[in-house]
Amino acid sequence: MKYAMALLLLVFQSSAWAQLEKPVQDWPNLQKYTQANAVLMQQSVPKNRVVFMGNSIVEFWSVRDSSYFVQHPNYVNRGISGQTTPQMLLRFRQDVIDLKPAAVVILAGINDIAENTGPIPLTTTMGNIASMAELAKVHHIKVILCTVLPANHFPWRPSIYPADKVIALNAMIKAYAQQHQLTYVNFYDPMVDAEKGLQAKYTMDGVHPNTAGYTLMGELVDKAIQTTLLKKP
Repeated sequence: MKYAMALLLLVFQSSAWAQLEKPVQDWPNLQKYTQANAVLMQQSVPKNRVVFMGNSIVEFWSVRDSSYFVQHPNYVNRGISGQTTPQMLLRFRQDVIDLKPAAVVILAGINDIAENTGPIPLTTTMGNIASMAELAKVHHIKVILCTVLPANHFPWRPSIYPADKVIALNAMIKAYAQQHQLTYVNFYDPMVDAEKGLQAKYTMDGVHPNTAGYTLMGELVDKAIQTTLLKKP
């Protein structure tokens, strides 16, 4: 009996040490913008600062249309490629609230449909988007909700057919924005093709915008930002 207990204790200790030796996983990628946020927080906050929260579609905006954020120095890009809404919600405080913006642009949900972090109901995705909007509102940050871009396939997840789920999620986003009197940006309608996908002239892979796509998105979101910043708190 003593030998059995000693063996169990040895196995437990070995397992515990193995867990400690594993690299710590930063699931929401809190480290990505830690240094950049620290720099911004040391500066005076412009009264019209706007944070863009999202996934690769937001992150790549600074790459594929690099002039956009240069021309708008009050815009802050906080997109992270591959992220789903639960990950964004976990980092919303440090990457949005702590930067004290006047407004936040939220463009999220396509990677939930792609199941990047596992299966998730559309209602849960919408709940995460709503939670980000409500956190912003509590901190007097004006909210701009964007539709998910059209997509009828995922190059990295060919077994999933996203088109109808994109439409359903966008209907939820629109309804929530109307119910709570939030600014709503419709990227979907001007970018969709006859097969419920992203028009070829706006994309390279059917999911991510090219320069032409970002140009159109910039025009639409700039109008929304200007209108939103003029709204009374």
